[in-house]
Amino acid sequence: MINEIVKKNGITFGVIIGIVSALITATIYAVDLNLFTSWWIGVLSILTYLILGIVLLVKTKKELNGVFSFKNAFTTYFIATVIGILISVLFNILLFNVIDPSAKETVNELIIKYTMNMMQKLGAPASSINEAIAKMKENDPYSPIELLKGSVFTILFSSLFGLILAAFFKSKSTQE
Repeated sequence: MINEIVKKNGITFGVIIGIVSALITATIYAVDLNLFTSWWIGVLSILTYLILGIVLLVKTKKELNGVFSFKNAFTTYFIATVIGILISVLFNILLFNVIDPSAKETVNELIIKYTMNMMQKLGAPASSINEAIAKMKENDPYSPIELLKGSVFTILFSSLFGLILAAFFKSKSTQE
C-alpha cells in the first residue's frame, strides 16, 4: 500500500514536471528549432528536473515528519517521473505528429547536420559519418512509437537519479 502523502506528492509533481517539460518544448519550438540541437538546453532541462525532484523529496520528507524510508523516497520520485515523462511524450506526439508534422522533419535534419559536424570535428572517417547519417535518415525519432520507446529509456535513466536521491533523502534511522 502506497502512503497517501507519497502518492499525492508524486502525482502533483509528476503533473508539474510534465507541464514544465511541455512548456520547455513549446518554447523551443516557438523560438527556434535549432535550439533542439543545443547542448546547454539539455543541461538546463536536466538541472530543472533534478531541482524539481529535490524539491519534491524535501517537501514529502517534511510532510512525513522526517520519517522517510528509501522505498517511500524512491516511490515518490518514480511516480512523479513516470507521470512527467508520459505527459511530455504525449505533448511531443501531439506537437510533432498532429499539430506540425513538418517540424519533426526540420528538427531531424538539424540533428543530422549537427551530428555530421560533430563527427567531422572528432575526426571520424567519412565512411562512418555516411553510415551514421544513412541510419539517421531511415529513422523517424519523433514518430509515436519511437517517442514511446524513448520514454522507456528515459524512465530507466531517471530511475537511476531516483535511486541516488532516495538514498540521500531517506531517514537515517529507518530500517527499510
